[in-house]
Amino acid sequence: MEVDFDDVARAHERIKAEAHRTPVLTSSTVDALTGATVFFKPENLQRMGAFKFRGAYNALSQLSADEKKRGVVAFSSGNHAQAVALAGKLLGVPRVIVMPADAPKVKVAATKGYGAEVVLYEKHQNREELAKQISSERGLTVIPPYNHPHIVAGQGTAAKELIEDAGPLDILLVPCGGGGLLSGCAIASKHLNPKCRVIGVEPAAGDDATRSFKTRTLQTVKDPDTIADGARTPSLGTVTYPLVMKHVDDMLTVTDTELLKWMFFLWERMKIVVEPTGALAATALLEKKLDAKGKRVGIVLSGGNADIKALASLL
Repeated sequence: MEVDFDDVARAHERIKAEAHRTPVLTSSTVDALTGATVFFKPENLQRMGAFKFRGAYNALSQLSADEKKRGVVAFSSGNHAQAVALAGKLLGVPRVIVMPADAPKVKVAATKGYGAEVVLYEKHQNREELAKQISSERGLTVIPPYNHPHIVAGQGTAAKELIEDAGPLDILLVPCGGGGLLSGCAIASKHLNPKCRVIGVEPAAGDDATRSFKTRTLQTVKDPDTIADGARTPSLGTVTYPLVMKHVDDMLTVTDTELLKWMFFLWERMKIVVEPTGALAATALLEKKLDAKGKRVGIVLSGGNADIKALASLL
């Protein structure tokens, strides 16, 4: 289950015809506020609006002909759902997506819009068990949102592109939910840019990965109350936990109040729509959770599938 840079490089070759090579964005205002030279990787501009397309397409494209014919089932609060829905559409793979009943409506609508069947579940239900049940009943392959080597390798292509386009970095800040993006980006960064410090950022209410990192023991959290819906995962996975422990240098957390403040700042000053989870890494830098003065800092903006109507009420 180990993932290395060769896996990331092969994933990049596999997905590059379909995934966008998102640009590198800069902001003189952000540089002035932080004293750093900051390079943003805006995966909100990726197909279906998030980095998740990278991993989903990499995983689905490696299924056997029989597996592709029978189809897949995935479980997700939104972005992985849309990613599998779109990747499956492009590859001709039937897909069923298990989503929480309270998932952002914009994400449910987009998932259905890509032609996937959506099965909603309530909070008391176990989404993984539900997906396994559907898999068993229909003969579908389960595509988890982060705990899979092909998913991790695909997500790591975001950092590979950022470093290739922006040059060497002193620090790379990456949002963390289940650890697929963080571990993949850490693998790519440590290969291309060994001296770069890779730091994951979680919502304070869902700090299981941070506690896992600090204690060196896998920690969990149950249905955390945070606006960052993409980071409400219960824990790091059996694939991602050891990768985070091996390749990541530190973990930080930010509160929802801090997160919303700087998410709206990104909307206003950089003219890009980033969802709360997507703004985790930027918030840690802008809140000065670390000393970045004089450093070259990479920031992964992981997604932009914001529920505009719901978030507008929080302004």
